[in-house]
Amino acid sequence: MDIEFNIATIDDVIEIINLTNECFHENTRLNYAIQVFEKTKENDNDIYLVGRVDNKVVAHAKITIVNTIYEKMNTYAILNHVCVKPDYRRNNYATKMLDEITRICQTRNVKELKLWSNYERKAAHACYKKYGFTIDNAGFFTKVIKEEEE
Repeated sequence: MDIEFNIATIDDVIEIINLTNECFHENTRLNYAIQVFEKTKENDNDIYLVGRVDNKVVAHAKITIVNTIYEKMNTYAILNHVCVKPDYRRNNYATKMLDEITRICQTRNVKELKLWSNYERKAAHACYKKYGFTIDNAGFFTKVIKEEEE
């Protein structure tokens, strides 16, 4: 089965949310996702990539391109919610998606890819390492400034 990658449109949001809710055990509400997608869809630095097999979204990644004024840091991309539907794993779709992400980022003069992944995703980490990612010597810190509303 071949996989085809495209930049997501509003029509893909429901499948993206269903996939990420399945892969990451999240509970993102569709109306929230649509609202955010609509607000960010014109921003060239926010890219939602989808991979389709038989016209069904089975892979996804969010790419955020960060332009900086710092020469050493330059322009980099943060990847998150990188996932492949469980029934479609072991078909090299994650590697093919990373190839597509790399291609997109090269066209945008991105110097480095940075990836955000939860500790328990050991199989995903093995894929990232095989692809050439290394673990940085820095931690990812979080400070909540607004609690989620129920």
